[in-house]
Amino acid sequence: MNEALKQLGEAYWEWKAAEYPTTALLRGDHRFDTEMEDASREAEDRRIAKLREFAAAARAVDPDTLDLQDQVTRGVLLHETESAAKVAEQRAEEFGVSYTHGSHIMFFNAAPQIPLTDPQHAEDLLVKYRKVGGYFDQLGERLRQGIAAGRFPMRRDVEESIKQIDGYLASPMEHDPFLAVNPPPQWNDNETAVWRDRLSDVIESALRPAYARYRTILHDELLGRARPDTRPGVSWVPGGDELYAAAITYHTTLDRTADEIHQIGIETVAALEDEYRAMGPPVLGTDDVGEMYRKLRDDPELHYEDGPTIIADCEAAFERARAEMPNWFGRMPEADCVVRETAIGPTAFYSRPADDGSRPGTFFVNTAVPERWGTFEVEAMAFHEGIPGHHLQIAIASELTDVPEFRKSAYVNAYSEGWGLYTERLADEMGLYGGPLHRIGMLSNDSMRACRLVVDTGMHAKGWTRDQAVEYMLAHSPMSLSTIEAEVDRYIAWPGQALGYMMGRREIVRIRREVEERMGPQFDIQGFHDTVLTSGPVPLPVLEDLVREWAAA
Repeated sequence: MNEALKQLGEAYWEWKAAEYPTTALLRGDHRFDTEMEDASREAEDRRIAKLREFAAAARAVDPDTLDLQDQVTRGVLLHETESAAKVAEQRAEEFGVSYTHGSHIMFFNAAPQIPLTDPQHAEDLLVKYRKVGGYFDQLGERLRQGIAAGRFPMRRDVEESIKQIDGYLASPMEHDPFLAVNPPPQWNDNETAVWRDRLSDVIESALRPAYARYRTILHDELLGRARPDTRPGVSWVPGGDELYAAAITYHTTLDRTADEIHQIGIETVAALEDEYRAMGPPVLGTDDVGEMYRKLRDDPELHYEDGPTIIADCEAAFERARAEMPNWFGRMPEADCVVRETAIGPTAFYSRPADDGSRPGTFFVNTAVPERWGTFEVEAMAFHEGIPGHHLQIAIASELTDVPEFRKSAYVNAYSEGWGLYTERLADEMGLYGGPLHRIGMLSNDSMRACRLVVDTGMHAKGWTRDQAVEYMLAHSPMSLSTIEAEVDRYIAWPGQALGYMMGRREIVRIRREVEERMGPQFDIQGFHDTVLTSGPVPLPVLEDLVREWAAA
């Protein structure tokens, strides 16, 4: 390994762990347990300068002097620093209010994942919780900076966030999500009870008041000025066009314009409708795509009634995947993946295993409204979020021993979400779906990701209203209205992120097809998948280099 690049990667990883101590804690790194992220403008300025410094040092390393793995390290480091700096320079925190993935709601899901394996970790959490209050004060100050600059979030995000905070503040202390932390295994019941009382005191004296102060800013200073539904895109925010261009590059790792992605989305939606017409009649009794959508959306027989049944079906899908994986993958993760219910946060999401083995990978399913889940769609979602999707990709990366640490958990949206979406179709190749209806669920999930290309670019680059986006997804997918509205609001609050799924899957499929044609009978699906998964997250052009090198060898 190139020594200069090695040292640079190590320095970047150490800086990143200290800069994002909550992420480090959730990973099982306890060196910064008493610290909390700094959300101030001054800290953001320092982060941008440091990212630019790392990027300049990586650029200074001549790629012609590097072997393939060092070239990968350099490529990932440049993506992590240059693209992230460009995004941070857009100052999105100045209008960063989101009821789907805002900090005020995501912390609730993080608390149960905190690994406390030693009594000192539990003591340190008391210190950290006091600092969470200051973090929310910083978020509020960033919103005031946005107000001064004429940059406002969507009114709907502000309204719904206020409702969420009101619900939290009115909830009984014994059910506070910040208390949902597993105590150190060494403690007895009495020690745990004493510690939970102390934790409750911190929550009541520091955390809940900070949430209340943040809520006051949302209600008193932002609500009356926030953007209406007719102006959902960042093009309506000063500097929004530059923000969206940076977001496209960051989230897709590709050189594509919003117009190009919009057209790709329209073409992908049309191709999917041909698949519905071919697959639907034996299952749904019609080849009319609109009628299929209505049946999938509205037929109560095709929707769940309770959360435990959803979880049981996901677990059954995992069991089929575990049995078949050895035929498709050479490398398997040591960590397992479990399924858990949640009533808050996104509809479905994955949480990585702790590095110290104290926590498995976890696929969370939001079952607060079980009827919104179609019986046809949960298998595809389970394969995407868990096995063989995000769990294989993330757990294998975390267990690698021959790549720099920062590469194991690099944020490369198009790679990770592209892989997740790729595995939904791979599961069909593997014969994992429970029947024809579940295969239509695979198409349903594809419809959502294809529509994202159209509506994300439509709102943020073409002036679409929120209603236009909702109507498009209603016309071109079987998702329910409530799900579509939550999805659209997510795209509004997180510009460009939703593009990574289908754009990433398209590239992975293209790369695979090219090497299949080149290698012919020598192509080995296990080898291809191991090549994709055993270098950690990488930008898509770097992934293509890795696969080509594997094929040539």
